[in-house]
Amino acid sequence: MSPAESRSSTAGTRRPTLNAVAARAGVGRGTVSRVINGSPKVSARSRAAVERAIAELGYVPNRAARSLATRRTDSVALVVPEAETRLFTEPYFSGIITGVSAGLADSGMQMLLVLPRDEKEYARLADYLSAQRVDGVLLMSVRSEDTLPDRLRELAVPTVLAGRRSREEPLRHVRCDNRGGARDAVRHLLGRGRAAVGTITGPLHMDAARDRLDGYRAALREAGAGEELVAHGDFTEGGGRAAMRELLRRHPALDAVFAASDVMASGAVLELRAAGRRVPDDVAVVGFDDSIVARHIDPPLTSVRQPLQKMGRAMASLLLDEIAGSGTGRHEVVLPTELIVRASA
Repeated sequence: MSPAESRSSTAGTRRPTLNAVAARAGVGRGTVSRVINGSPKVSARSRAAVERAIAELGYVPNRAARSLATRRTDSVALVVPEAETRLFTEPYFSGIITGVSAGLADSGMQMLLVLPRDEKEYARLADYLSAQRVDGVLLMSVRSEDTLPDRLRELAVPTVLAGRRSREEPLRHVRCDNRGGARDAVRHLLGRGRAAVGTITGPLHMDAARDRLDGYRAALREAGAGEELVAHGDFTEGGGRAAMRELLRRHPALDAVFAASDVMASGAVLELRAAGRRVPDDVAVVGFDDSIVARHIDPPLTSVRQPLQKMGRAMASLLLDEIAGSGTGRHEVVLPTELIVRASA
């Protein structure tokens, strides 16, 4: 029987142990444990020897025993307090989730997707997370009144937010330059000779929506343009349609609109078409996200691109840093946006 066959036969009857890995690698049991637990306090030479021994023996760590010893669960919760219809229809969420998953791929962490639907489920989730059932938490759709982030902070649960609740956000977070992206969008419309530029906001209890409204206002001020034409939306297509109706009723001479999301912009285009207004001849439209919606609407939508997958990866990276206690000191990651010009404006 060859050595390989012998190892295969042994593996079939007895699981390789930590001691066997240590003996094969020529290091102590503690060094093997540190490598498995991702400690940086191991030399590159020892780490390579341990990893080689693990591969040769087919060693699989006993995760239950490891969890008891380290109080680690090797899992993180991605919390999205949104209706399932929004989660699976709006490209923003799928982009972030894809990025988070990619960012965790090499860490050994499992991602638990949690969708609390109401305040009762949100409270139950807070109790679950407070019991340290996961190593860390990623939170999306944070609102200014959210209390879960503060509770997690008090309990020292590693937490990273997609966006922030306010400019004084104490928790680590990742966001795009919402204000700058909105300013670029409105500058573009003004630069194309549009004189009456309106905006459809997102829900203003969300910092991203407030920043996009600030960017709209900043561009008007810089250009010395006319009055603000503001209607409030909710990041849904229906909300975009309702806000567009309101803008047309209040300002019939409107000739451009910046919507704070592509989904709302698509609703605005539909409402303009129903009102007999041509896009962009009569009214130019710009959205925000540069999602698949922007590319497939008729006419194709000019939109502010935010790097959703990069945001998800950055969230995962910040959380892993905090879980490991690596002390990188990064508190906020702000990613740049880019205006993608298409036929709608």
